[in-house]
Amino acid sequence: MNLVTTLSLLISSMLIYATPLILTSIGGTFSERSGVVNVGLEGIMVMGAFSGVIFNLEFAETFGDATPWLGVLVGGIIGLIFSLLHALATINFRADHIVSGTVLNLLAPSLAIFLVKVFYGKGQTDNISESFGKFNFPILSDIPVIGQIFFRNTSLVAYLAIIFSFVAWYVLYKTRFGLRLRSVGEHPQAADTLGVNVYQMKYFGVMISGFLGGMGGAIYAQSISVNFSSTTILGPGFIALAAMIFGKWNPIGAMLSSLFFGLSQSLAVIGSQLEFLSKIPTVYLQIAPYVLTVVVLAIFFGKAVGPKANGVNYIKSK
Repeated sequence: MNLVTTLSLLISSMLIYATPLILTSIGGTFSERSGVVNVGLEGIMVMGAFSGVIFNLEFAETFGDATPWLGVLVGGIIGLIFSLLHALATINFRADHIVSGTVLNLLAPSLAIFLVKVFYGKGQTDNISESFGKFNFPILSDIPVIGQIFFRNTSLVAYLAIIFSFVAWYVLYKTRFGLRLRSVGEHPQAADTLGVNVYQMKYFGVMISGFLGGMGGAIYAQSISVNFSSTTILGPGFIALAAMIFGKWNPIGAMLSSLFFGLSQSLAVIGSQLEFLSKIPTVYLQIAPYVLTVVVLAIFFGKAVGPKANGVNYIKSK
């Protein structure tokens, strides 16, 4: 396998694994910028994966090639609805944010597997017939070397996610909505004094995280696992959380961190096909993404400074 082919395989695989992380980590960024810690991203991804696969299985014949894209939208909507539990608990009832997010992570897999058994009578769904396949960019894929590495047999949804990260950055830092959202996460009392509806902005932050996390889960299920079972989503939500922290609560930083973690995940899968990794035992490659997550959190969590009011319940009367 020559260098160009190796890089092409590596980049393509990295983009596929990074896409769910990009969307989910950006969603977490919006939530935490509003002052609500959301460790329930894993549970939200589970519900998005579950609903996306179920929609795909039931409507593949109706919508054809458009089914995975619609499945992502359905996954996002279900993720948004599921995240409202977290918003209600933390904003209205002032529950501990970590505890509430943990409840989401415990509730989602149990609920999803229970519904799968109700619908299909077994612990996992059938494989979907319509999934996100490889994509060749017109004209760009014909560029020598660069075209083969970056634009041939690659993931279209990955490039859309990368573009979206810049849109998210613009919304967060260059719009009135973004300014209000960030002000609520930094100093909710001051924002309230200036007429910003603190509770509403917090709800918006959590709902955006739910929608993007649900989309991330649906993309993961329809491009990587191609079915849903109890092992479909095991860890990517926590890796997305690490990418958000590593990216310093910035959408572009979260995207770059997600690409890094996506690379580590792809090496765990295709490492045996690459000459320079073929002699490393597979088990070491498989645990690498999780070891990297722990190492990154251990190194950067104390140094990364998030929003000042992040995780602090706001009481208007105080």
